[in-house]
Amino acid sequence: QVQLVESGGGLVQAGGSLRLSCAASGSIFSVMAWYRQAPGKQRELVAAIGAGGSTNTADSVKGRFTISRDNAKKTVYLQMDSLKPEDTAVYYCMARSIAPLDYGKDYWGKGTLVTVSS
Repeated sequence: QVQLVESGGGLVQAGGSLRLSCAASGSIFSVMAWYRQAPGKQRELVAAIGAGGSTNTADSVKGRFTISRDNAKKTVYLQMDSLKPEDTAVYYCMARSIAPLDYGKDYWGKGTLVTVSS
């Protein structure tokens, strides 16, 4: 059974930093990513990372957020620096399975709330 467990969210002042972690289990994963959803808005991609380390980062967070992963631990991280109030959202971890039985299926964590105060 696939599980994604996020941690690291919380309340931080503008300009501060947080590090999110997402530990995945139960399959083999290719792309792992972080999405976010602010109140009243659609879920959007924040950053993604392939198994080989290639990354894709949204323009809105480029230069402030860094995605990384530890393949041995099946864990993806999101280092968030210079946080702004507009970064306030629920952050979701996503992992794409490449196991034969569910190849290409995206799994999601339950989300972790990040609140940035001004």
